[in-house]
Amino acid sequence: MVDTFLIILSLAALLCIIFEEVIHINKAKTTLFFGCFSWLCLYAQASGVEGQEHINEALNENLLEIATLWLFLMSTMTFVAYLNAKGMIQNVVRRVFPAQMSTRALLFQVALFALILSSICDNVTATLVSLGLIQAFNLDVKSKLKMAALVVFAVNSGGVALITGDVTTLMIFLDGHVTMSQLLMLLLPSAIGVIVLALLFSVNMSGQIALEPVKESFRGVDVVIAVVFFGTILSTMLLNFLFSVPPVLTFLFGLSIMFLVGALSHINQDEIQILEYIRQVEYDTLLFFLGILLLVGMLKEIGVLDTLAHFYAQFDPSVSNFAAGAFSSLLDNVPLTAALLKAEPGLATPEWLGLTYAVGVGGSLLAIGSAAGILAMSKVKELTFVSYLRYLPALLVAYSAGYIVTVWLAHTVIAS
Repeated sequence: MVDTFLIILSLAALLCIIFEEVIHINKAKTTLFFGCFSWLCLYAQASGVEGQEHINEALNENLLEIATLWLFLMSTMTFVAYLNAKGMIQNVVRRVFPAQMSTRALLFQVALFALILSSICDNVTATLVSLGLIQAFNLDVKSKLKMAALVVFAVNSGGVALITGDVTTLMIFLDGHVTMSQLLMLLLPSAIGVIVLALLFSVNMSGQIALEPVKESFRGVDVVIAVVFFGTILSTMLLNFLFSVPPVLTFLFGLSIMFLVGALSHINQDEIQILEYIRQVEYDTLLFFLGILLLVGMLKEIGVLDTLAHFYAQFDPSVSNFAAGAFSSLLDNVPLTAALLKAEPGLATPEWLGLTYAVGVGGSLLAIGSAAGILAMSKVKELTFVSYLRYLPALLVAYSAGYIVTVWLAHTVIAS
């Protein structure tokens, strides 16, 4: 009875996100409310001291995961907020991209940029920088929404072939189901899926666009901070690969260097107050993440994910993998993947590769299905759950194309 009520709460939270523009209540507030209330219900229904201790341990584990993500997001978003405020990102874009180009050409360049960037750094950073690139152009609302949705899909696709690019890929690799060389095969289907989506979005897209003029107001210290930012990204990948250092620790260290650079830089007795830029970070984004992850943690605690894993085993792996990816757009792909690994399905290597692609990219189908989607909703004010939903058919075609190529390539290469 209680489990049913908690599932209804999750559905109510989803409806509040969908109808945000109707009820005029920020999705971060409603999601946080339902997330916290669901855990209060878990405590209330716990039987005795032992049950309460179990719920307490589960909540602490969930909060640790959330705190890690929060600190990582805060670090990354502070860097990007600072560089944006100084016009650094826009000026880099001006040097890389032509001052004028067709909207269609920009669409494909954005797709390629987001795909490559997310394959060499984390999804959060790739999303923030890619969205900053889009906002450097004077785009109409329709084109901006298409490119934001394309960024979400491209970012999620980019890291699926590397253990440093996506957590679910790392989980499946560490469980011994795939090798590094086998994972690299996913680069091709990932790229094909992104190209298919870009082609679909480019239909009936016309016109020329120009870079918005940006006043160069940055100084030498800003260039130093930009170097610290990109050095932090490279160090994050390197230290994680060599010594398994958590990315959040490396980024917090980079942030501390950023603060020290600001504190030691005095120009005409005007100390650069870098800490002020933290106020530009969208805390609604962080609260939205908190609410979503509390809800997902609650669903994991009441066994919904285990039920899905059991249901998964009832069907052909090719069908189940495709469906698991689609489900990851409603439920966080990390606990879903963990539940599937715990169920120990008897999959062959090609089928594990199919699952890797599916849970890595499938979250792109809905705006709330991935960190990239949630960030995009927070950073592009025109992008809502409903406005993103209109691109579901095209996203589903692109996801299906990438998945079909994954299955065909994996069976062809490994069989030979």
